[in-house]
Amino acid sequence: MKYTNLGRTGLRVSRLCLGCMSYGTPTWRPWVLDEEAAQPFFRRAVELGINFFDTADMYSLGVSEEVTGRALRRYARMDEVVLATKVYFPMGDGQNMRGLSRKHIVQGCEASLKRLGVEAIDLYQIHRMDPNTPLEETLAALDQLVRQGKVRYLGASSAYAWRFARALGVADLRGWTRFVSMQGHYNLVYREEEREMLPLCEAEGIGVIPWSPLARGLLAGSRKSLKDRDATARAKSDTLSPTLYDQPGDWDVVEANRRVAEQRDVPPAQTALAWLLSRPTVTAPIIGATKLEHLEDAVRAVDLKLTAEEVKALEAPYRPHAVRGL
Repeated sequence: MKYTNLGRTGLRVSRLCLGCMSYGTPTWRPWVLDEEAAQPFFRRAVELGINFFDTADMYSLGVSEEVTGRALRRYARMDEVVLATKVYFPMGDGQNMRGLSRKHIVQGCEASLKRLGVEAIDLYQIHRMDPNTPLEETLAALDQLVRQGKVRYLGASSAYAWRFARALGVADLRGWTRFVSMQGHYNLVYREEEREMLPLCEAEGIGVIPWSPLARGLLAGSRKSLKDRDATARAKSDTLSPTLYDQPGDWDVVEANRRVAEQRDVPPAQTALAWLLSRPTVTAPIIGATKLEHLEDAVRAVDLKLTAEEVKALEAPYRPHAVRGL
């Protein structure tokens, strides 16, 4: 495994981050693995050198954090692990069980700490921007958590670049802790982050940890078309994928990736991840795995170097999209 700094911080993370949304309880999503089935993935990830793990309070409504915390305490050195979680989405029906108010952020952090079984969260991320809460209230609450020692670094996920830039500016103006990472929607099929967000992150020293690096499985090569919903258990119940990837040109990108992978004699997931890892500002794609071979393939991608001709072939079919995933 290779390692790098998360943005301009001194925090060293593996070039892959294991996304833990797949581990929790299948009562939340049918494709989610329960705690017993999830154990081999955490054990193998640690063996392969992965030290970066990402979850969220809303994954399995807290169960993912519980499973993740117990597994890492069992298999990993917690003083070496970089453990990330997120806050924003509803955790119940109540009016204050969602969003980025001071109340929900503080209560959400305390609940996550208990579920994870740790004294401090390494990277605490806002899962989205909250248009219903003043930005200053959100940033002040997050800064308070850092000053109290409950959180070590702050991150954000999926925002308009102008809103993220404003958040960075306000934090600097007030002397509050600023965000060090952006978890955005970025892969070969969806590259709109290249217009504004990635240049902003490069200029501001923000680490980029893309979600859905394989376009929710499209770039893994298991589907026969954009409308194929029978290839995997997740595809059958995935209601988000059709809203993200529905342009005819999207399949041209999938086919281009498949051709490059065949020429290299590697799985398509490896070439798609290798491309993403070669992009400026990308720190660590967040990979999901419900089969151990998926995890192994992802790790091999870290050492796969694409030629300039291969990169050109992968990028050529892309067509602009409307902004999606925010």
